[in-house]
Amino acid sequence: MAQKTQIILVDDVDGSEATQTITFALDGVSYEIDLNDEHAAALRESIEEWSSKARRIAGRRTPGTRRRRSSSAGETQRIREWARERGMEVSDRGRISAEIRAAYEKAHA
Repeated sequence: MAQKTQIILVDDVDGSEATQTITFALDGVSYEIDLNDEHAAALRESIEEWSSKARRIAGRRTPGTRRRRSSSAGETQRIREWARERGMEVSDRGRISAEIRAAYEKAHA
């Protein structure tokens, strides 16, 4: 038996059937919105008012997350000791969880 899966885009404004997905960015945050033709034209028109006065940065994409530098063995040991003192479970070796690392960094900021 054959199956057919159909994906129907829904307009994020009014729930009607969307005809396109628009991607845009503002303040370093990328957004994606599904719109019908009427709403897409309205969005483009409202953005045009501002983008016509702005500088276009061709070929640039919004920056991704920056890679964190590796911790030194001493720093890793300090994080482990700090976490254990607070009752957190942390292994003797291997990667330290992002949650523990974030809590340590927040406490030492």
